[in-house]
Amino acid sequence: MADRVTVIGWDGSPLTAAAHSALSAATLVAGAAHHLALPEVPPGAERIRLGSVALAARRVAGHRGTAVVLADGDPGFFGVVRTLRAPEFGLEVEVVPAVSSVAAAFARAGMPWDDAQVVVAHRRTLRRAVNVCRAHTKVAVLTSPGAGPAELGLLLEGVHRTFVICEELGTDHEQVTVVTSDKAADHTWRDPNVVIVIGPAGPVGNGEGGWFAGREPATGPRGWALPAEAYGGDLGEGEAELLRAAQLARLGPRVGDLVWDIGCGSGAFAVEAARAGAAVIAVDRDLAACARTEAAARAFEVQMQIVGGTAPHILENLPEPDVVRVGGGGAAVVSAVADRRPQRIVTHAATRDAAERVGRDLTEHGYRVECALVQSVELDTRAWTETERSVAFLLSGLLPDRTP
Repeated sequence: MADRVTVIGWDGSPLTAAAHSALSAATLVAGAAHHLALPEVPPGAERIRLGSVALAARRVAGHRGTAVVLADGDPGFFGVVRTLRAPEFGLEVEVVPAVSSVAAAFARAGMPWDDAQVVVAHRRTLRRAVNVCRAHTKVAVLTSPGAGPAELGLLLEGVHRTFVICEELGTDHEQVTVVTSDKAADHTWRDPNVVIVIGPAGPVGNGEGGWFAGREPATGPRGWALPAEAYGGDLGEGEAELLRAAQLARLGPRVGDLVWDIGCGSGAFAVEAARAGAAVIAVDRDLAACARTEAAARAFEVQMQIVGGTAPHILENLPEPDVVRVGGGGAAVVSAVADRRPQRIVTHAATRDAAERVGRDLTEHGYRVECALVQSVELDTRAWTETERSVAFLLSGLLPDRTP
């Protein structure tokens, strides 16, 4: 095992005295090509081109001598420190940090970033990173080859965002470009780059300091399945508070998910899924319902895409969902949704026969189906008399091969 392992962050500025000292004593240096070309790297040291961090960690662990690992920015922030400290390598490391690429990008853009979400996009996580950009108004994306500004822009089709693209930060070739998301695919971007994605609400706050990094954990009224008054009055079929709460519980929308709400009605379910941090596409054939949903999204200050059209045809060009609520359209829409293989589907039926038809179809699509009769009764607590009753069959389908 290496006698000493030092991880040095590099942001383009001159190395600190501690970094100089560690490098001068190094018998092994690992880093990217531009790190290994630094004049401070000892000419007699063994050099490892940093591609696979796990492979480099194994080489460092087997080295007898003093090792240095060079990395861009702060190596403890989405960096190599996590891998080097993994139990399988047994390495204890000293860290000489630098300014992270995210902090540098926001500095170049002249924006605060304590209210930003930060995600890493590579081929495996690109879709989830895009969903975070759909759901939030300020996101920093640490990109990778094949999951860069062009790919982000293509997957955000239909959603307007502004991109601040910071290429090769800290080098002589550093460049900052501002484009709209629909234009990002028209260019070739240099790696490495960081993309700041700004939504329509914009980055301007009220000037007061926050208390929580990123999106605050709760905004707006306290509670879930808010009453009808919160959404402007009467709610449609399938939007009763108890049923809505059960639908949310079955789907469990979360950050990184894309939720379809088909037959969004008043927007009550769509808003509450968005309040959980998920990206939401709300669909309805009724333009008045779309307008009502848009008004609810503005009132609760959440981001969502609203699509007017009749399901199932309107669903064909929508991006792949993680979970889906079918609030209208019946068995034909549920079947079309199941063809897209979301992890979970919820819907409701007014009669047992209708519930059985939907349940059989979900089963034939490979879903594990649950059904419950949900009944809610509202009472006037002044006289303890019944004021309203709602009864529905709640169906949920879980796709076993997509269970996390």
